[in-house]
Amino acid sequence: MTDELIVTVSGVRGTIGSSLTPSVAREFGCAFATMLGAGSTVTIARDTRPSGPEIQQAVTDGLLATGLSVIDLGVVTTPGAALMTNLLAAAGGVVITASHNPAAYNGIKFLQPSGPALKAADAQRLKEIWQSRRFAVPPDAGPARLSTNADTHARHVEAVCRVIDEHRIAAKRFTVVLDSINGAGCAVTPMLLNRLGCRLVHINGQPTGDFAHEPEPIASNLDDLCRAVRAHQGAVGFAQDPDADRLVIVDETGRFIGEECTLALAVAHVLSHRKGKIATNLATSRMADDIAAAAGCRVIRSAIGEANVVQAMLAEGCILAGEGNGGVIDPRVVCVRDSLVAIALTLQYMTDTGMTVSRLTARLPQYVMVKKKMPCPPGTAGAVVAAVRKAFSDVQGARFNDVDGLRIDLPDAWLSVRPSNTEPIMRVTAEAKHAARAKKTAEKIADIAKSVIRDTALGAH
Repeated sequence: MTDELIVTVSGVRGTIGSSLTPSVAREFGCAFATMLGAGSTVTIARDTRPSGPEIQQAVTDGLLATGLSVIDLGVVTTPGAALMTNLLAAAGGVVITASHNPAAYNGIKFLQPSGPALKAADAQRLKEIWQSRRFAVPPDAGPARLSTNADTHARHVEAVCRVIDEHRIAAKRFTVVLDSINGAGCAVTPMLLNRLGCRLVHINGQPTGDFAHEPEPIASNLDDLCRAVRAHQGAVGFAQDPDADRLVIVDETGRFIGEECTLALAVAHVLSHRKGKIATNLATSRMADDIAAAAGCRVIRSAIGEANVVQAMLAEGCILAGEGNGGVIDPRVVCVRDSLVAIALTLQYMTDTGMTVSRLTARLPQYVMVKKKMPCPPGTAGAVVAAVRKAFSDVQGARFNDVDGLRIDLPDAWLSVRPSNTEPIMRVTAEAKHAARAKKTAEKIADIAKSVIRDTALGAH
């Protein structure tokens, strides 16, 4: 665990009482208010982390002190907060959450008026204002005001139900096992599932912020969910992260199907009814590309980061977007990752096809993804990327994309290498139809990176 305060396009993240204190949080409230201009109105919300009330109060104090009016939405999901920021015509929004990070962390996410995270240029401007500590209240600023709004859950469920056939889903009476990790999804997700006629088995369903397992929704953290699906003969299991923007799925046999499959299933469902472009990032599985191609459609690839995916989605008029971490974005609901949307689309797909999750998953294009990470000292990332490009420059049919690090699409595989935005590491990903091919490709890139880093270190001496 690092004590460094991380400030990126995705917001602010730090350890409570160390890098992230009420003083720091108040300063970011002042900075956001300075950027938006006194007299504006913003929403604020939080997930269930025990540190949330203190950090939210500090941000609120900063916003009010610098001339903004604040609408407190309470404990709600990140997509719910984004939806209400848009519906209430606010100038922006703030969510106190560290997403999937452990309980010792918390964070501050800043939203555009339409709901998504700030664009890169605005995030950089906010960081510069915070670093300068030049917080200003214009002399003509009106009185700041704090109010509350308790409509988020109802409005969120209503928005999701408008994009599905809730009555047909309800007729199926699915048994759904849900793990909400005692996070922000605890209240609103049962509201949705009850409306969809599901028999709900809810584990870790109290909004206490006492995470029953490591909060990232990956296979190693979801043994209890898998067992519960089998024990209760569930039709499907769903796992959310603490702010409920991501969703992963367990099939009716109690098998974790992989976080990449959440978006792939949503794409397969949506393109079976509507035709259009799909947006995702450069690190997401090729499954979406194959599904789209079979439907006569195509995938738009953006740089890593939800804000970049959303920007590509809006620029290209995509009908669906998302990321391979279990994030699904339906612009008809809200332009951020939304676990409720992912749940609804999955249940609709099951209803429309009459198939189990295991059968639907078996119909997806089959790939194996291998991920590696390694130390990457400052100043070496560019040389690593250049060396990887050179190593594959003569491969027949290779296509290169350097929007974010380097992605190379080959006829039977793809690979990417990119420096982390938050740590001094290099991330390597390779995907292919067969495990041996994916593993060999990832190892080749890792060997190239290690060689470059070693030679750079020797040259420095």
